[in-house]
Amino acid sequence: MTLLLKIDPGNPDAEKLVEAVRVLCEGGVVAFPTETFYGLGADARNETAVEKIFRIKGRNFRNPLSVIVANDRDVIPLVEEIPAAAKILMQTFWPGPLTLVFRASSSVLPRLTANTGKIGIRVSSHPLARLLAGGLGGPLTATSANLSGGPECSSADAVIRALGELSGSVIDGGETPGGAGSTILDVTIFPPRILREGAISGDFILNALNPTEV
Repeated sequence: MTLLLKIDPGNPDAEKLVEAVRVLCEGGVVAFPTETFYGLGADARNETAVEKIFRIKGRNFRNPLSVIVANDRDVIPLVEEIPAAAKILMQTFWPGPLTLVFRASSSVLPRLTANTGKIGIRVSSHPLARLLAGGLGGPLTATSANLSGGPECSSADAVIRALGELSGSVIDGGETPGGAGSTILDVTIFPPRILREGAISGDFILNALNPTEV
């Protein structure tokens, strides 16, 4: 049974947020709005919850799952190191639609990394996404709330139509902007390599890393 929680991003209801966090803490899934599309969240430290995300989406286990954290400090336990280039990009583009791919620490579930040893992380600029991650006190899966290969969803109604009944909740935070998804950048190599160009262009990233070449 899907629990629908209507929450105003500009004035979030604390009790409803607590209810959504409870679902996550109990191993459930929560669809939530981000600065691009709706995401499908689970406690990324809970292997059973992460498996649910793959089953719901029909996602290939060879595809990794990225995560959202509440702030820069929450990156530290998840990665082996934060390279200098990554620090610049975090300061420049976070919170925002830039997913940085780091070498994962030993504490990260192999399922999240698809056994690549790498983990994609971002701090979302959407207040509800950050509040969920903050309430959870750890990483929140950030894959799009849709069937794998299907169109992304920009509303709670679209999520319910796409995924049907969830063993968790859907946060209705209104329409999201849609457009391009987050840009994904591998910072385990130098210069960093764009794996997917999305809402933040490669030129903006290059300019942030090489300001004298603007």
